[in-house]
Amino acid sequence: MEKGYIHVYTGDGKGKTTAAFGLAVRAAGAGKKIFIGQFVKSMEYSELKAMTLLKDYVDIELLGYGCFITKDPDPQDIAAAKAGLDKIRRIFQSNQYQVVILDEITIALFYHLLSLEEVLSLMDAKPYEIELILTGRYAPAEMLERADLVTEMKEIKHYYTQGVLSREGIDR
Repeated sequence: MEKGYIHVYTGDGKGKTTAAFGLAVRAAGAGKKIFIGQFVKSMEYSELKAMTLLKDYVDIELLGYGCFITKDPDPQDIAAAKAGLDKIRRIFQSNQYQVVILDEITIALFYHLLSLEEVLSLMDAKPYEIELILTGRYAPAEMLERADLVTEMKEIKHYYTQGVLSREGIDR
């Protein structure tokens, strides 16, 4: 049985979700089964459409109730995040997946939808053989310490600052 590792992709730069989805494509190419849970997000981004092409290898679920970034999260947001964690625990027990991606889970932490203890406990519960990838800005030091691989995406320059909005197929 091959050991799986914990990856954290964080930072203020573009590319965290893209890196995780790239890993999913690579894993699918190797015949691995992947589960992707997207916390906080509830819209269907282009990456979700692309993953349908790999439907024999990739299962994806939106674990967010909605995008609340412009307002305070409400009890439904918190309930959705906690239900998402419960889903991941069941996935860990199912022995069905070799790769599990928790996209934007650090945002769920940052906005207090989940506690740090809950996420660290989930990281500790990762089965030996599962590769676990956690993404999002503001990853706390405790998560970075537990991870085997940490990549920080750092924004140097971004066209958003010039007024360019999110473009389908490139940014979303």
